[in-house]
Amino acid sequence: MATTEVAVSPGLLLPPLTEEDAVRSWDRSRVHHARGHSKRWRLLWLLVGPGILAMLGENDGPSMIAYASDGAQYGLGFFVPFIPVLFAMAYVCQEMCMRVGAVTHRGYGELVLQRYGRVWGWFGAGDLTLTNLVTLVAEFISIRVGLAYFHLGSGVAVALGLALVVFTLSGGRYWRWERIVLGMALFNGLFLLAAILVKPHVGALVSSLAFSPFPGGSFNTLLLLLASTIGATVTPWMIFFQQSACADKGMTPRDVKHGRYDTAVGAVLAAIFGVGALIAGAALRVGGHQVISGIQGFAGAGFPQALGHVAGGAAGSVFALGLIEAGAVAILTISASTAYAAGECVGVSHSFNSSPRNAIVFYAANIGVALLAAAVILIPGAPLLSIALNANVLATVLLPVSLVLMVMLANDKGLMGAWANKRSTNVIGVAVIAFVGLCGAAYGIDSFLQTIHLIGS
Repeated sequence: MATTEVAVSPGLLLPPLTEEDAVRSWDRSRVHHARGHSKRWRLLWLLVGPGILAMLGENDGPSMIAYASDGAQYGLGFFVPFIPVLFAMAYVCQEMCMRVGAVTHRGYGELVLQRYGRVWGWFGAGDLTLTNLVTLVAEFISIRVGLAYFHLGSGVAVALGLALVVFTLSGGRYWRWERIVLGMALFNGLFLLAAILVKPHVGALVSSLAFSPFPGGSFNTLLLLLASTIGATVTPWMIFFQQSACADKGMTPRDVKHGRYDTAVGAVLAAIFGVGALIAGAALRVGGHQVISGIQGFAGAGFPQALGHVAGGAAGSVFALGLIEAGAVAILTISASTAYAAGECVGVSHSFNSSPRNAIVFYAANIGVALLAAAVILIPGAPLLSIALNANVLATVLLPVSLVLMVMLANDKGLMGAWANKRSTNVIGVAVIAFVGLCGAAYGIDSFLQTIHLIGS
């Protein structure tokens, strides 16, 4: 689409209207029309997307395996109410991302670079790239595990993941990309179906809401599962993705209320589906003993195969399909967050509304990081189990820095004006940062002390 110059008075020209501006203005005109004609449900439909995608995208393969591992290790207990609590924490963090994106019209990486300098900007991008690459490898493994249940190999997993990335990028519009991925993300509900198929004991499920029984066994294992479960709900890529997606969608301060609805719905759905994965995993705990461990869950068909033996072929098939969906959606959203960060840090076009010719860095980063992750799982002898099982832990360890910068941006009155954080939001935000940092540090310290044999396992 050619750029157009718009004259506002003789001798005065506005900057050229780019292809990206034109596409986004069309999307915004529909929002304006729905708001002006009091079409509430249509307005909500037009504005939902980034929040639901961030939350359901985080219900990725490693996360659902982490939840199922919690269930297989400890049964129905502490982790059933703990998962909704974590997603409530995630809502607080992601609401800030949405609000900053809608008010400033800029992505997280771009703002950090502008407000706090190149050191913090590039550190944040490096932090994101590292965690994203590790997590993307785990997503391809998740697809491979799901496909293995149907006797399909690694090559099919790689082809499927990369084909989805290329296909969703082909439309040249944020709206099209968002709607395709959103439609796929709703199949995260397969984990809830898997939970129903295993026929859980309702009484045990209700009693677990009192955070009991508290997990016993190895303290280090408990810390690992805590860190892994936290890393399954709040991660650096979510921060980059939702803020940048809100800016790419063209959200404004008038849209913040609907952005909160979008984020809240995403958090509720993700919590329900995450608990579903845990309940399905708890079916693998027979007679107080786990049938399969989290490590075995990434070997061959793992979890879905064991679930099929215990609860029937339908439960195993649904869980396997859920892993394929979870990995596929995460590949799309995590690759997008990497692309946003790359474009923002380099200072070039970073929008799905731009064509590949006008946003080479954005599209190259999107496809390139997926290609790199896909190549890793095809390397003979690559430590895939270690990568997959530690992806969420790595996210937990590296998350506090991103959260601190996020809270600082949301409190910047020069940027946010009347939309800056309230005191109550800051209190909760600081508590979340402290909790995440404490859990990550506790696991790291305990593991280190065990390694040098100062304490027993």
